[in-house]
Formats: sequence, C-alpha cells, structure tokens
Amino acid sequence: MTALLALVRKDLLLYLSDRRALLLNLVMPIVLGAFFGYLFGGSGAAENARIDVALVALDDSDIGKKIAAGLKSDAALNIREMPLAEAQEKVRKGKLNAAIVIPAGFGDAAGAALFGAGGKPEIPVYYDPSQGAVLSMVKGILTQHVMQTVSAGMFDGPGGSRLIGDSLARLEQQAPADAESASLAQLLRSVKTFQERPKSESGSGSGGLSVPFATRDEALSSGPQYNAYAHAFAGMSVQFILFMGIDAGISILLARRQGLWSRLLAAPITVRGVLLARALSSALIAFCLLCGIFLVAALLFKVRIAGSLAGFAGVGLCFALVTATFGLLIAAYGKTPEAARGLAVFATLVMVMLGGAWVPAFLFPQWLQTITLAMPTRWAVDGLDAMSWRGLGFEAALPAMAAQLGFAALFGALALHKFNRDAKRTG
Repeated sequence: MTALLALVRKDLLLYLSDRRALLLNLVMPIVLGAFFGYLFGGSGAAENARIDVALVALDDSDIGKKIAAGLKSDAALNIREMPLAEAQEKVRKGKLNAAIVIPAGFGDAAGAALFGAGGKPEIPVYYDPSQGAVLSMVKGILTQHVMQTVSAGMFDGPGGSRLIGDSLARLEQQAPADAESASLAQLLRSVKTFQERPKSESGSGSGGLSVPFATRDEALSSGPQYNAYAHAFAGMSVQFILFMGIDAGISILLARRQGLWSRLLAAPITVRGVLLARALSSALIAFCLLCGIFLVAALLFKVRIAGSLAGFAGVGLCFALVTATFGLLIAAYGKTPEAARGLAVFATLVMVMLGGAWVPAFLFPQWLQTITLAMPTRWAVDGLDAMSWRGLGFEAALPAMAAQLGFAALFGALALHKFNRDAKRTG
C-alpha cells in the first residue's frame, strides 16, 4: 500500500509541475466553455438577437409603405433600409443575413392576385447561403406582414375599392358567364357593400387577415432557467479532461522508451499495482479538474448544480475513471508516443463530437442519436446536463454512471490484458 500511495503521489506532483498541462486542461475548457455557452444563448436572461435584414422599398403605394412599416416594427428583425446594390453587397459579404426587395407596383399587383385577377407578384429575397434557417424565418415573417396588409387594403382601402370596381365592370361587360364567374361577382358585390358602409360601423377598423392564433411559449425544466453555459462547460470539460488522459497514456510510452518502465516493474510491486496507481492518480486529477472548471462556471457564469450534488459527483467520478482507463488503453496498444498521440487525439475528437460536447446530441438525426449511445462521452455529457441545468435527481444519474463504469471496466480490462501479455514476453 505504501508503494501504491508513493506512485500516486509521484504522478500528482509531476502533473502539477507541468504548467502546460494545467493551462491546457483547466484554462482552455473554461475559455471555450464560455465561448460556446455565449454562442448558444448564454444564461437565457438576455433577449433573443434580432435578424439583420436589409429592406429595399421600391413601392410607393399605401400597401407598400405599410408592409415596410410593419417589417421595421417587427421585434424579430433589425431592418436597415438601403439601395438595392448596397443591400446585395452587404449580404454577399456576410454583413447582413438577408435582404428584402418590395418592387414597384407590388401593392396593386398583390391586391389583384388576392382575388385571382392577375399573376402573383414576386418579392426578391437575397440571403447568405450559410443562413438557411434564417431564410425560413424571414420568409415567414414577411408572409405574415404582406398577407395582413394586402388583405386590409383590399377590403377596406381605396386601392381595394378601385380594384373591385374594375373587376365588377369587366365581369358585367362579359357575356353571361358560368357559375364560377357569377359566384365571384356576388363575392365582389358583397365586399363592395362592406367597403361603402358608414365608417362608424367599423369600430376600430379592419386590420386585415392575420394568423388566427398565437402561441404561448413556456420552457419546462426541473431546474432553473436554461443556462447554455452549463452544457458548454460540460462538453469542454469532457474534451480537455480526455486530452489529459491521452497525456497520461503517452507518458507511459515515453517511460518505456527511456527504460524507466522496466526499472519500475523491477521494484517490489506488480504490473497490476503500477497500473492501479496510474489509474488512481489520473482519475483524481480528472475529477479535480472537473470540479475546478464547474467552480469557475458557477462563480462567473451562474451555472448551478440544480439537481443532485451526489449525482454530479458520481457522474464526475465515473467519467474520471473512464479518462484514467482510456489513458491506460492508449499506453497498452500504442507502438510509439508519436503515433499513439495522433490516433488518440483523432479518436477523442470523434468521441467528443458524437458525444454532444460541441453541439447538443438532441440536434442530431435520430439514427445518429442511437449510435452515439456507444460513446462514453455521450453518457458523461448527458449526466452532467441532468445534474446541472436540468435539475434532475440522483436516480437520473444512475444510467450515466453505470454506462461509464462499464466503459471504464472494458478499457481497464483490455489494457491490463495487454500489459500482462507484454510482461510475460519480456520476462
């Protein structure tokens, strides 16, 4: 036991003396966690960012002006009115998300199209190809304002009265028409009667056709208000702590190259004891790093362990064991430090990416979400999320803990088998 503790103490002192390792594994996840957390919405207290959109208003009609005014007043858009060439250039350079062009004569043409009396006029929308999701949002908002303004103008505006009068005149000049034309004429007469009513009967006036419902958005979570920093810090912690595990495994390969490993095994301690000491020291470092990162997140970014503190500790300890045994696995099967580092970094980045550390796993396609369950990182990130911003109880941490312990046992068994086999060959 004395030899085991001495080996653990030696590993801890060596790690703490390496300032580069501390910088990489402690400071970098904090910096990147803050960046990704801000990118995905921060603590949720700030207002949603507006979409930067250029507006080219070429229609001087009453309808065109009202559409432009409605877009400018929309809370989801940050409208900047400018000439067409300037708008196209800014979208092309990525300085604006999109540009909307209301062409000349749009109001009259849209009113005619509303009653099927003409072709549908087009509103050009220029957009940044990297902003596909933004395009759908802008088109939806634009449709709402155009539909409401055009319908209001046609039913209760001077342009609509003129258009309906012209349409009725054309229908009456034609020969006796079919049932469909007769129905259209009857509809237009009814609309004209509505337009000619005394304005006092209209009350507050017609606002045109609009979306016939509203949504009431309510976020549901067992914890406090959603904090994107919590997920970002969980993901970056998992990534950089795994990098620490890689360094621990590479250090064994370097010790082999320098002959230090053979001297260590010549001491009165078994291979299993040496590996256990390395695993314990690596796991202790990993868990302390995780706690340190989340402590900074709590102090600076209001990340809370809203769920079970014991569950958080359990998930963290199990992930620390995964990190430790992952390092042993690298050392066991790595041929040289250089080749092993390259393969290990690649494998780690794949695990981190598929584990939802960069982008939440629920954004993946369903088939990919199923595949990622084979990644220990997925269970680590989900477990940390459950114990932080989701605010779930200890029972929610048990599946993540069990899965990670399974991966740790698998990695450890494979590493021990390879080390024992190599020891017999050299012995």
